[in-house]
Amino acid sequence: MDALIREKDLDRSVLLDPRELAAGTALPEPVVRALLEGEPPPDDTVTERFSARIRVLAEADLRRTGRKMAALAAEVGAALHVSDVWARLILEGRKTPNIEHLHKLADFFGLEAGEAFFTAPADKALNRALTPILAQLENPQTDPVEALLSKYGVRAADLRRHGSMTPEALDRLLEGVIRSVLPRKEDTDQ
Repeated sequence: MDALIREKDLDRSVLLDPRELAAGTALPEPVVRALLEGEPPPDDTVTERFSARIRVLAEADLRRTGRKMAALAAEVGAALHVSDVWARLILEGRKTPNIEHLHKLADFFGLEAGEAFFTAPADKALNRALTPILAQLENPQTDPVEALLSKYGVRAADLRRHGSMTPEALDRLLEGVIRSVLPRKEDTDQ
């Protein structure tokens, strides 16, 4: 991957930001840094992995929403069909859920990796987060609109004409948007 980064003249620290990767994988940042440096993954159990990752997800949810643990536990309890007390113990990593609850937790938190998010060893969890980055480096988008949408986190956009917009008007609109975000020529000549 280093050769690919050098070839594309990209900054490794931007692509492989340990803090971002840690947040996306619910792994501790020191573990992410160690794995990126080629060290072996920690020797932990599935229960330890689940406990650590669910705590990270719960804490991130509480910071993002500003709500209290009691409210999150009530919502999770309702989703899992368990008591608020049991849900809180799960969210604190003090109880391990069964397979059905694990599946529902993955859905609740919107985890694309499903149950594996909680159970995968650290190296596999990090690999899952790195795979899209590597795919982007290997196959950069050539469509500037698609690249722009991707840059700003837009997963899908309806670019069909609606109402009275002609194809030429749509082209002018998209050109204006693209020009507004691309650096000006005089900025790149310095």
